[in-house]
Amino acid sequence: QVQLVESGGGLVQAGGSLRLSCAASGRTFSSYAMGWFRQAPGKEREFVATISRSGLSSYYTDSVKGRFTISRDNAKNTVYLQMNSLKPEDTADYYCAAAGTMTAGDMMRSTLGRMDYWGKGTLVTVSS
Repeated sequence: QVQLVESGGGLVQAGGSLRLSCAASGRTFSSYAMGWFRQAPGKEREFVATISRSGLSSYYTDSVKGRFTISRDNAKNTVYLQMNSLKPEDTADYYCAAAGTMTAGDMMRSTLGRMDYWGKGTLVTVSS
């Protein structure tokens, strides 16, 4: 069993930055590909970024490329999402997810139901 707890959300002006963290319980964090997803009001949850178990490979949805960076620290059981140049359309609940059998690339393409674990989310609000 893995528990994921997100933090770092908040209110920021357009053009600002936030760093989200997702802390995982358990000793097997490095065996999971990790990802960030988001859900805006009235919309479906969507993929944002994923990172491989080693941290060497990462994938991003087109709308955040060049602005967001996903990273992980396996010694601290934590995955991060650095968000720069934030836009009002980035406003959403942000969730981290863990996948034990998929690659990070698979997570990007997979249905949400295939993720093994989800956090409860952290709200990011970007004002214009």
